[in-house]
Amino acid sequence: MKITVRYFASVREHIGLSQESLDTQSVDLAALRNELIGRGENYSNGLSAGKAIRMAINQTVCDENTRLTENAEVAFFPPVTGG
Repeated sequence: MKITVRYFASVREHIGLSQESLDTQSVDLAALRNELIGRGENYSNGLSAGKAIRMAINQTVCDENTRLTENAEVAFFPPVTGG
């Protein structure tokens, strides 16, 4: 399926892209994250399993078990604190 992936803050800095379109066979966010980590060092540094990374589909924050849908916009970003 075709999706758009957006990267924010430190994730974007590691990967070197703010967004990309890709075709994936991943069925959920966990599988997509693992697929991206497998793309190489930059992706691994930005999305590694040990990092606290938030995820969203179509601008709704969700967990890693959320299923992907055709033409979804997926976002990866670090946790945000405010004050």
